[in-house]
Parts: sequence; structure tokens; C-alpha cells
Amino acid sequence: MKRNIQIEALDQIPLEKQRIELVERKCLGHPDSIADGIAESISQALCKAYLDEFGFVLHHNTDQGEVVAGESAPKFGGGKMIRPIYVLLDGRATRQFNGITIPTDAVAVEAAHTYIHKILPELNLNRDVIVDCRLGIGSTDLRDVFKPSQGKAPRSNDTSFGVGHAPFSEVETIIRNSADFIDLKLRKKYPAIGQDIKIMGLRDRDTITLTVACAIVDKYCADIREYQEYMVLLNEQITAVAKKSTKRKVVVHVNTADDIKKKSVFLTVTGTSAEMGDDGSVGRGNRCNGLITPNRPMSMEATSGKNPINHIGKIYNLLSSQIARECVTKVDGIEEMYVRLLSQIGKPIDYPLVASIQVLPKCGVVLKEINAEVLEIVDDQLANVTSVTEKVIEGKLRTF
Repeated sequence: MKRNIQIEALDQIPLEKQRIELVERKCLGHPDSIADGIAESISQALCKAYLDEFGFVLHHNTDQGEVVAGESAPKFGGGKMIRPIYVLLDGRATRQFNGITIPTDAVAVEAAHTYIHKILPELNLNRDVIVDCRLGIGSTDLRDVFKPSQGKAPRSNDTSFGVGHAPFSEVETIIRNSADFIDLKLRKKYPAIGQDIKIMGLRDRDTITLTVACAIVDKYCADIREYQEYMVLLNEQITAVAKKSTKRKVVVHVNTADDIKKKSVFLTVTGTSAEMGDDGSVGRGNRCNGLITPNRPMSMEATSGKNPINHIGKIYNLLSSQIARECVTKVDGIEEMYVRLLSQIGKPIDYPLVASIQVLPKCGVVLKEINAEVLEIVDDQLANVTSVTEKVIEGKLRTF
């Protein structure tokens, strides 16, 4: 059966030539990202538990989690937690199959603790976090849709859609690179730099302004003078990373809410604002490409925590981005590409109701010249949609 793949040419101003562009990333220690990370770690742990016991994954969705802020008293040189952070784990997971019981709550709690410790090593799991597991079981009809399909593509659990685009703009690239640089390199050298970071990018014509909020861990920062030195360091380092990806003017502002005279600054005990005053929810932060991009089409689905077998809110968002990237990489002449995949509940996920492909050709390129190449890539990606599932379970695809 032929797939319904519709390819059309866009006639619009390329994003890089539009006057205003906004891009945001909530980094790993932001409360919303903590919630996303916990949800995804639980889904991966459940997948592995099901595979170990049965050889296939059972129905689950853990994309309904909350992080409720605790209370802390940070101070230079080292403060203390006063009231623990509360983490609610909810959603659905299959507990019994063929007379065998899977300890889903225990799996979820262990996965949550492991993830929290990995992301927030300064947090004392024995006293500073309460993890409350309230996993239920799925509705009968959705569990029926989820049943193994004997070599065929799974049937969609929902009538929903996924969205992706490529290539990244300069601002999108800068924000992803800056976040990765801080998380993977800079913090190892300067542990005072906390995990709770938000980077907001504005491009106004040829000026890129990055507004950065970065938590500082109090026990690694002796006084207000050292705090200010970290602000200068962050400004210099982020500016250097940004300039590797653009020739435009770059302006960086760090912790603009600080009042240095009053010593009212973004100082934390654990590296996250979740320790006091800032809550988090799954799906309220980054999309599956790691960014929030109001200049681009976006899905409001929470990608993290949804099952990777037949949940369109996860699979089609990841696949849409993958299709767009591959087309832009392999097909010459594409300025921008936007992909939307729409499912119907109960229908095979490799045959969406429509695969809508929008191509903005480069100057001098006509869509019909590249249409066949794009069509072939999209069709092949859909035929191999289950490869997304494998990558998700193995932790090879980011979901936030």
C-alpha cells in the first residue's frame, strides 16, 4: 500500500532572513527538565524490565510527573536544605502479564533516584528528596492496541501528530552548543556552576542576545566577589562558544535579576531552583530537539516518558526531526524543511494518515528537481519507524 506523503514548496522568508527569532533551552537542572528526565528514565527502566522478563515491552506511559519545590537556606561557603523537594511519579504501567508480576513502582522509584543523583550530585537523596510513586494501570482499549503485532508495525495509541524541522538556525545551534559545553566541559572544571540553567536567545537582525540564568552552588563559592567572577567567566565562555557558530554580533547577559549590592543572587545549595520556589512538570519545557522554538511549528506533546512502541507523541516527534535532518543532509537545494506526521488511533504507525513535508528550496532550485529524493527518504524512514523505538530504549535519542 502506498503511503500518503504530500510534499509542497514553501514560499516564505527564510528564518535566518527574518528580523526576529526567539529560541530557548531549559538545561538539565531546570525543574521542568528534571521532571522530563525522570519520566524518560522511568520509561527506559520499565522497557528494560519488560524485555528481561518477557522479551518485549508492555504498555506504559510515565509522562505525567511533577517536581514540587522544597525550601533551602543557601549562603556563601555552604548552606542547607530545610524542606525536601517532592517528586510525584504518576502515569500508567502494566504490572501483570501471563500471571507474572512486575514490580513497576519499585522500578520507577529506583530509576528516579538514579537519575536525580546523576543530574544533581549535591542533593542528598536520603533527606532532601521525597519520591512518591502513584503509577496506575492503562485503560483496556489502549492496552489492546498495544498488543504485540507479530512482526508488523505497532498500531497507533492515539490520533495525534509529530513535528520536526531542519536545519538548525545559528541561534538554535548556539544555544544547544552552549548548553552542552557547560554540562559536559565547563562544570567539570568549575563545580560551582549549577545544573539549573536557562538560555534564552534573541536574534534581532544581525545581533544575537543571549540571556542566561545560571544557578551557583554555594559551597563552592566563598563570597560575593567570587560569585561575580563566575558571572564574568560564564559570559566569556558562552560568548566564545557562540562566536564559533556565527559572524553576527553576540551579546551575553548572565543572571540579570541579581542585586549585587544587596547580595541577592542566584545562589543555591544543590544547583537547582527546585530546592526552593520553582516547580516543574513533564512536557512544560524543551521539545524533543532540546529547544523551545516559537518561530517554528511545534507540538505541545510531552515526548519524555511516553512509551516508545506506539505512542505517537513520542515516536512521530522524534521521527519528524530525524526525517528533516536526513533530507537536509542528503538532498542538495533545501533551505529549510518542516515535517508533520499525523496518525489515526488503531492504525499501523508506519502508515500515517498523512506525512506532510514542506520544503523551502534554495534560490534557483525548483521542488520538482528534488521531489523524488525527498519522497524516497521519507518513505524509507516511515518503513523503518521501529528503529526509533530501539534507539529510545537504548538511550540514544534525546527527548528533551
